[in-house]
Amino acid sequence: MVLAAVLVGLTGTLVAVVAGYLLVDIPEPKSAAAAQSNVYLYADGSPLATDGEVNRVNVPLDQVPSGVRHAVLAAEDRDFYHDPAVDLLAMGRAAWNMLRGEGTQSGSTITQQYVKNYYLDQEQTVTRKIKELFISVKLDREISKDEILEGYLNTSYFGRGAYGVQAAAQAYYGKDASQLTTAEGAYLAALLNAPSAYDVRANPDNAGAARARWEYVLDGMVSEGWLSEQQRAQMSFPWPQEVRPDNGLAGQRGYLVEAVERHLVETGVVDRDRLREGGLRITTTIEPDKQRALEEAVADQLLAELDPGQREADAYARAGATSIDTATGRVVAMYGGTDYTEQFVNSATRRDYQAASTFKPFVYAAALEYEATSHQGTKIGPDTKYDGRSGREVVSQEGQPTGWSPENEGEKSFGTITVAEAMDKSVNAVFAQMGVDVGPERVKETATALGLPEDTPGLADADGSIALGTATPSTLDLAVAYATLARHGTYLPPVLVTEVRAGGEVLPLPEPEEERVLSRQAADGTTALLEGVVRDGTGTAAGTAGRPAAGKTGTAEHDRAAWFAGYTPELATVVAVFGQDPHTGAQRELYGVAGLSRVNGGGFPARIWGQYTGEALAGEPKRDFELRGVPVPDVKPEPDERPEESGEPSAPAEPGEASATPVGPSREPEPPGGYPAPAPATPPAPSPALSPVPSPAL
Repeated sequence: MVLAAVLVGLTGTLVAVVAGYLLVDIPEPKSAAAAQSNVYLYADGSPLATDGEVNRVNVPLDQVPSGVRHAVLAAEDRDFYHDPAVDLLAMGRAAWNMLRGEGTQSGSTITQQYVKNYYLDQEQTVTRKIKELFISVKLDREISKDEILEGYLNTSYFGRGAYGVQAAAQAYYGKDASQLTTAEGAYLAALLNAPSAYDVRANPDNAGAARARWEYVLDGMVSEGWLSEQQRAQMSFPWPQEVRPDNGLAGQRGYLVEAVERHLVETGVVDRDRLREGGLRITTTIEPDKQRALEEAVADQLLAELDPGQREADAYARAGATSIDTATGRVVAMYGGTDYTEQFVNSATRRDYQAASTFKPFVYAAALEYEATSHQGTKIGPDTKYDGRSGREVVSQEGQPTGWSPENEGEKSFGTITVAEAMDKSVNAVFAQMGVDVGPERVKETATALGLPEDTPGLADADGSIALGTATPSTLDLAVAYATLARHGTYLPPVLVTEVRAGGEVLPLPEPEEERVLSRQAADGTTALLEGVVRDGTGTAAGTAGRPAAGKTGTAEHDRAAWFAGYTPELATVVAVFGQDPHTGAQRELYGVAGLSRVNGGGFPARIWGQYTGEALAGEPKRDFELRGVPVPDVKPEPDERPEESGEPSAPAEPGEASATPVGPSREPEPPGGYPAPAPATPPAPSPALSPVPSPAL
């Protein structure tokens, strides 16, 4: 009877085991266990940022040094490669102790711990232990020991918010897992037993216990033949780096990550879902030295002058900038705001502020490209003369009045002046008329050919006003267009990423292709005119770069934005200062910022541009633009004429001083030549293509 009862019991147990094995499948991994961070790198391969809810980056086993692997085995499961996936005696002992209420017990093999980390929760119950047993046995039969060890190393928690050996290597030693020494690997292996307790920086009082655990790991390696006695004797305790706060996407990092992710999605490399899955290693085009130079220029030239605690207007100032390598189209630096965790809108890529007079070069480029003439039949070029009176009514291509009379900055009037002078002084009256002479559609076509996106807000419905920059491109958009001018009319799409890796796979990236979009004569002719703006006009503050440079200032309607868009042969950089209410997000005027009566493109933006460009190109030989066959008029202000009293002011007065910019009416007598002011007895209705719209203040 007793024997029969034993046989029945054994049979029942065997049946239960077989049934359990058949019924318990290997489940899908926990979402948190499978989640990884995306890693972003600067152009030189140094870390830029990680982005993801879980700080984990999986690495192949062959990228983990053998000394580190052996250290983990010595700490957790020295017989891993020889013994079965489950230690039945240890599991039985753990289950019995739990049933007796003697505390929770964990699985003893690496396979079991991996199953717990990757497939199950951390709840210590008999049911979970039974599932762990069956899944471990099945897993051990279906995949290799190396695959299990790789999974364990990539899912284990090491403290400091780091899941996996790669994240741990960065958190504790600031290096990739592939660069860990055996001593460092032994310390990370020691952490697996009690991550928070054995962090000697976070818990210095527990350093003795942590060191003892480290020595236990090394001794285990010696006993297993993985480390010689001599090597062991020469090792010293590898103190980890200080605990660093998790500031993830703070500062510029968040803006750069946002811009890179948008670029990857828009170019079709990955979609948003793939980005959310994580596990991507993304090398960007951002060069750390140029990025640092741009941040320092904004800090020195703008932020140092602001005191929001004393002046309410100072809280409105938002800076944005983008710099592009003209030879490659690569974005080498970008400034999105003071801190992504505080100002979430990326001021480098936002498209909601008028570009103002930075559009005037597109008008002139279109005039040269299409060999346009004024309505009086004069071919448009640098010496073509226009009527520069403020408020003068624009006439149609047929010479008829349009009802649109844009004013110059400060209502400053000019006599008959050349196009070169008008560009230097940013005269609205001249370029509003030139835009109509060339044709608004041709101006749009030229702007988009140079690189402005066709869906730029305000571009499609801008008619005559397009000449004065009522459209709202980003600093990135404008930098692309100005880079095309610097390349003598050859367009290259912007590039923000040079490599994307997903595990061992390198994802294909679009190959940038050059395209001739503007004749060299038109591009170089525009550059020649814009050199005068930096040399003698409203952009003289940009001359601090100490380089041959071309550029254009811009100040939006009601002074809500100030721009400087410029380029050298090497770099095209656009800097803007926007006015935005920090509480409501509404656009605000920049009046009073830094104690100035007004802010314009020749001030902070041009000064930032000058400092940045000088630093970014320091040590490189100076290069000329190599312009071909372009007449360059020698335009200089008269001795009694200050650039800031022209169509657009130059650099503002220093903080605390009154601006020299005239803000009241300043009309001059009717010029003796140029365009006559039409005064028909019965003016015709305004042309639909030139419906009156508010003109930006340059």
